[in-house]
Amino acid sequence: MSAFDVGSLILLLATAVGIINERYLRLPSVIAQLLGSLLLSLVIILASHLTNNLHFAALFEKRVHGAHLPGVFLDGVLALLLFAASLQADLRELRSNAASVFCLATVGVILSAAVFTFSFWGILHICGIAIPIAWCFLLGAILAPTDAVAVQGLLKHSQLPGKLKTVIVGESLFNDGTAIVLFLTALAAVAGQQHILGHGRVLYAMLVEGGGGIVLGLAAGFFASAIIAFTKDDEIAVLATLAFALGTYRLASGVGLSGPLAVVCCGIVMSTRLARHEGERKRLDKIGTFWFLVDNLINVLLFVLLGFEIFTLSVSGVALVSAAVAIPLVLASRFLSVAVPFGLFRLGKVGDRRTPYLLTWLGLRGAISVALVQDIPNGPYNDALVAASYVVVIFTIVVQGLSTPRIIRTLYPT
Repeated sequence: MSAFDVGSLILLLATAVGIINERYLRLPSVIAQLLGSLLLSLVIILASHLTNNLHFAALFEKRVHGAHLPGVFLDGVLALLLFAASLQADLRELRSNAASVFCLATVGVILSAAVFTFSFWGILHICGIAIPIAWCFLLGAILAPTDAVAVQGLLKHSQLPGKLKTVIVGESLFNDGTAIVLFLTALAAVAGQQHILGHGRVLYAMLVEGGGGIVLGLAAGFFASAIIAFTKDDEIAVLATLAFALGTYRLASGVGLSGPLAVVCCGIVMSTRLARHEGERKRLDKIGTFWFLVDNLINVLLFVLLGFEIFTLSVSGVALVSAAVAIPLVLASRFLSVAVPFGLFRLGKVGDRRTPYLLTWLGLRGAISVALVQDIPNGPYNDALVAASYVVVIFTIVVQGLSTPRIIRTLYPT
């Protein structure tokens, strides 16, 4: 069975799940696809054990690993997802709420990773499980960023105040850059480079990589809008957006800047500038339609593959304890990472006492966490980190995602 055979089966599964969901379940698309793939994964594993034939399960596992999903995702697919999400953001709204978005996407992410790291390390030691602090920091960095696409999908039809919705979406768009810097720092610490955690090196990396990525993205956005306005061919305009999305991301990564921040800024500036011109709005609608399809296709494939990743899980006592501990700690660290900035930096202008609770529950983890956890080096703690990451992602997407509309109605009744 070739990779194309597996790909065709995944697309067939995604289509079947989509039809069933549209006719009967009516769940958010990403949740339905993840549940469908998890169900199929469990069926395959059960059938393999009942028939004493693990060939089919092993084949899928081999193909998933052979696809090098984490590398492909971080090398380019992430750029497409973030660019598609950025087209729906409003630069003027983000500018007016820049302080809130910046604090949550930087201070909030760092605080979330730090709180999770020390609490996870401490609780596991109490349970008699000795995982070094550097490896706990690695897991904290992996689980720190929220998923922009999942969050936007949940808020699309919500009745939240406009400023609050802008802050939530803006944070989910920009926090990937901070999380990746933390992840690379944690990788260096795990490799024995303990000095990287001192002397302001992390802060320096964030300022240089993040600031440089923003500047590059702003310039690319201005250039992209000028190119699109210059051409009269809609197909060339759409092709240009694809070129700038991938080109900006790869250029930023190649020169040591933040690719996620660069591509997000590029998309926001480009769409905002095009929207100002009456003649470009119809073209912008066509561009939006194209990127909506790209976004949906990637998410379907990504979450179906995420479901198949269950084949790689190794069940052990340490893994089960780590996964059970990780869920409440992720919620607690997320709450503190939101409540503290709101209290210290007076971010209450965009919300009230209900806001930290809402942002805590909207902290869905997704594709980037799954991709990052597979880039960790081989070691004795892989099973624990992988199990904790997958369980947290599944819990936040399914449990928190399904209950978010009810939480919003409870906290913000119309």
